[in-house]
This record gives sequence, C-alpha cells and structure tokens, in this order.
Amino acid sequence: MSRQILRAKPIELEAFARLMRAQTVLRRELEAESLTPRGLTINDFEALLHLANAEEQRLRRTDLVEKLMLTPSGVTRLLEGLEEAGLTENHRCDGDARVTWAKLTPAGDETLQCVGASHTRRLRDLFHTALTEDEVAQLSELLGRLPGVGPGSCAG
Repeated sequence: MSRQILRAKPIELEAFARLMRAQTVLRRELEAESLTPRGLTINDFEALLHLANAEEQRLRRTDLVEKLMLTPSGVTRLLEGLEEAGLTENHRCDGDARVTWAKLTPAGDETLQCVGASHTRRLRDLFHTALTEDEVAQLSELLGRLPGVGPGSCAG
C-alpha cells in the first residue's frame, strides 16, 4: 500500500473506519448484554427476527441465506443450532420436496420476545447516550442510502 494512502485520511476512509468500529462495539455490547446469557449469537437473533416477521413465521432456507448474508452452509449450521435449542423447526414443502422451510417455534417466539425487549432497551441506551432521537433517525436514513442497505435490499 502506498504511503500516500496511509497518510491521507479521505473522509470516506474515516467514515468507513468509524462505521466498522461502531458496528463492532454495538455488536459486542448487545451480545454481552442480551444474547450471550441466552446462548444466542447476533446471527441467531437476526434469523429469529426474520422468521418472526415472515408470513406464517417461516422462510425458505435460500431466503435466509440472502437476508442473513451468510453462505448456504452457514445458514444450515445456524439453523441446526436453533433447531437443537427448540427455537426453529424444519418443514418440507408439500408441493416441492426440494424446498425446505425454517419455521419459528412457540419457544423461539417467546425467546425472541424476551431477548428483543432487552435488546431494544440496550440499543436505545447505546444510541441515546451519544445521539438525539432526530440524529438517530438521520443516521438510519443516511445508512439506508448505502448500496445493499436500504428497504429494497435483502437486509432492509
């Protein structure tokens, strides 16, 4: 890498570095406070959240691959752990044996409700120690403009 790149601090590089650091700090705080005590990872929580918000609380595994931005084998491993914990269950599609659904169980829904309340409180604490309500809204809107992040993307 050129010394010029390392010395110069373009605003994009600074923004990227701060975004990555903020993501790491928020993730660690949320995992330690809300998820780890329940034996969950941030990916587990996100998978449960996507399932809870899906029609009939179920999604095809391929849809979870896109939403979680994980590999198919990564989603398989994640779902195996959630199934072992009784939080999700595996369903075959009656009309197409090639299609497999992941479905949230009642225990998964209950776990998500408990973790979600704690997660939301902690998230509010973390954001509002540094930002006003309007600034949080503005941050969300600005981040939503980045490629792959907004409402039209799998993550949005």
